[in-house]
Amino acid sequence: MSEAPAAPRAVSADPARGHGIDLLLKPPPPRAGWRLLPARVGAMCAVELQKLRHDRTELYTRAIQPALWLLIFGQTFTRIKAIPTGVIPYVDYLAPGIIAQSAMFIAIFYGIQIIWERDAGVLNKLLVTPTPRSALITGKAFAAGVKSLVQAVVVLLIAALLGVALTWNPLKLLAVAAIVVLGSAFFSCLSMTIAGVVLSRDRLMGIGQAITMPLFFGSNALYPVSVMPGWLQSVSKANPLSYEVDALRGLLLGTPHHLASDFAVLFIAAALGVTAASALLGRLAR
Repeated sequence: MSEAPAAPRAVSADPARGHGIDLLLKPPPPRAGWRLLPARVGAMCAVELQKLRHDRTELYTRAIQPALWLLIFGQTFTRIKAIPTGVIPYVDYLAPGIIAQSAMFIAIFYGIQIIWERDAGVLNKLLVTPTPRSALITGKAFAAGVKSLVQAVVVLLIAALLGVALTWNPLKLLAVAAIVVLGSAFFSCLSMTIAGVVLSRDRLMGIGQAITMPLFFGSNALYPVSVMPGWLQSVSKANPLSYEVDALRGLLLGTPHHLASDFAVLFIAAALGVTAASALLGRLAR
């Protein structure tokens, strides 16, 4: 007795379903390198901002210090006219400096978070993924920049309530946002670089506290460069915070500035910071 012929294989009438099966059998081609890096940077930045969405306490507490600088220091020195700022009231002159200062204070301790991630085992898990180390660092740096932007908005609102004559030109405000992000990216990378050297939260905290005030007082955030002694003027010229303040002051108040060179210095400083922090990331994970 002959066997019955085998039934023909059923062909799916749904082309989308057949395409889905093909994807399971053959993975899609990988993205090009120039498309992969921005995607990974964006993913890391989104992870960092997700943490901020779940715990906003840091933003609220860090808003107190810039408010005190403007309300007490700014108002008092405006009355006594101790610092020459030309026709600009001192509290107006101070506001861009406090924006830069508050952004730096957020970013300069960012290395503590990456040490915590190492201790919790998160950093090792990130390093075994295909994500380049530069993307990990850049994502964290831009997340620090977005945190600083929220802080900058708080300072701008306080300054507006105090009657500071700020510009509200949308294009200039976008440039302000870019300056704040670049400055914060540099200082967060500086912090992560120091973390890769000292490998300890306590040491990093001590170094961070030791350099924040010299960076702040060695810049043009509180007073013009012209009133500084010669040696401090040299320090100010080598201080990235001075270039950030100069750009913010020019954009928000319309004072004389060197916007192109300020952008260039901050961009180069941020790129060098990403390079240094990426090189030391493996040492931190050991």
